[in-house]
Amino acid sequence: MEVIFWIATNVFGTPAILLGFIVLVGLLLQKKTTSQVISGTFKAVIGFLIIGAGAGVIVNALNVFEPMWKEVFGLQAESLGQFMGQQTFNSKFGSAVTLAMFIGFLINVLLARFTKFKYIYLTGHMMFWTSTVFAGIVVHSAGNVSFGKLVLFLSVILGLYWTLQPALTQPFVRKITGNDNIALGHTSASVALLGALLGKWFGNKENDSEKIKVPKGFEFLRDSNVITALSMGLLFLIGAIVVVLKDTPGAKELVAKAGEQNFIIYAMLQSLTFAGGIAIVLMGVRMFIGELVPAFNGIATKIVPGAKPALDCPVTFPYAPNAVILGFMGAFAGALIWLVVLGNTVAYIFVPTMIVLFFHGATAGVFGNATGGARGAVLAGFVTATVVAWGQYAMVKFFIASTIPDTAMWAADSDMFIIGPIISFLAKLLF
Repeated sequence: MEVIFWIATNVFGTPAILLGFIVLVGLLLQKKTTSQVISGTFKAVIGFLIIGAGAGVIVNALNVFEPMWKEVFGLQAESLGQFMGQQTFNSKFGSAVTLAMFIGFLINVLLARFTKFKYIYLTGHMMFWTSTVFAGIVVHSAGNVSFGKLVLFLSVILGLYWTLQPALTQPFVRKITGNDNIALGHTSASVALLGALLGKWFGNKENDSEKIKVPKGFEFLRDSNVITALSMGLLFLIGAIVVVLKDTPGAKELVAKAGEQNFIIYAMLQSLTFAGGIAIVLMGVRMFIGELVPAFNGIATKIVPGAKPALDCPVTFPYAPNAVILGFMGAFAGALIWLVVLGNTVAYIFVPTMIVLFFHGATAGVFGNATGGARGAVLAGFVTATVVAWGQYAMVKFFIASTIPDTAMWAADSDMFIIGPIISFLAKLLF
């Protein structure tokens, strides 16, 4: 019994080690070399641990962004309240999340094997964040759910989602790519579908975005790290200037945080720190996903030969590169509008995470262009910002407030916001 308890605590109870164990098994089943097994296992564990470090950097920057814009709108400064945060949540529920992700993937494989939905979801970083955010919703909605119940519930939900989501978007993917070789496996599916519908209703299919010549000077818009630094830098700069010009107690308190450093320079450094935190998280995700996905894929291809891989959203970008830019521009414009509207109506400071707005807006833009040309691409981007802005507000305030609202500000996105209320309802009903 003591041995079982030790294993449960130190292996299944430690997310990074459990993840490494899953990758180890996957690589061994594929008969990889000793060097590949050792390298893959250690890189997966290290990558997972890096995520926690990056999350801390992002939260520190948000602790400046949120009160600064509250002061800009003249809102009463208040914290998010008592919540676990990503690092604490990972230490307590990370093993359940990791195990549910693995079992959910197996359910996806089995459903692909025995149903007509022949799609294997392979966008690993989205698998991780979706599992994490859904777990945060369940724990907030139902309280301290037992390990077994949490794993079972999440596994079924995730398995169904990863199987059906690619199937729903596939008719439009065929239209975009001109073939049926790949599928979309990404949490931008909901805004991609909305974008395609808006393009069909209000766009002009004949005015294809790819007929537009985009100046080379705008090529930087395809680099998500640069976009994050520039756009968040702009928002931090505007907020800092307004705060410096105000003479309220709140403004003085914020300026004092910079110490001897000029507050505007301090704010700009915080924006770059935020971008750096995102880059750290993505590096960690890429490290462990780079080992996890091949391990998953090796298992899947043996069980479901001929299945279509559901891949990350950039697989659609080469088919309409101008629509990628138009979709993001529509999303960015929408984000600025909703930042002001939310701040002045429901007193919520929307954090316009550019990673989400770029990838989701760009994907929706490609789908919108397929049915409604350039106008459809821009409309699709705007609806993306609408879903992300109001979805983030609802998620942070109502569905994940006591667990990981900090994570919902920068890692949760379109499909999670759409499905989140359903997850919350089911958790309250079943637990």
